[in-house]
Amino acid sequence: METLVVYDSVYGNTEKIARAIASAAGGEAIAFRSGGVNISELKSVDLLIVGAPTYGGRPTPAVLEFLNKLTEADIKDKAVAAFDTRLRAKWVMIFGYAAARINATLKARGANPVVAPEGFFVKGTKGPLKDGEIERAEAWGKEIIKNKK
Repeated sequence: METLVVYDSVYGNTEKIARAIASAAGGEAIAFRSGGVNISELKSVDLLIVGAPTYGGRPTPAVLEFLNKLTEADIKDKAVAAFDTRLRAKWVMIFGYAAARINATLKARGANPVVAPEGFFVKGTKGPLKDGEIERAEAWGKEIIKNKK
């Protein structure tokens, strides 16, 4: 199975999570920044995982651009998962999180989410990640693979 983890990262926290997920997925898992992905290459991917930092309840513009390029033909019936990095603050919950929006977009284009969207926590806007988040990302990556089979 070829797994592609597509992400954007502003301060490096989401990149660390993306790489941990790809590492845990094993096999032919690769993590790429969203701007470096050729949509036509998705045909060879069995599992697509997309993640971004949460900004104003949304993914970053780079991930939104990637998602907007996707068509139903690109990901129909493809196994997918979505994640984000986020602050744990009550005011942030008012706007929502990027992972839910990523998941909804993928699902609307015909993809099949294999797990619920997941959020990984940072200590502040610029990070760093809260303790244990890399390990949680690795465990989540393994859960995705298990659910995909």
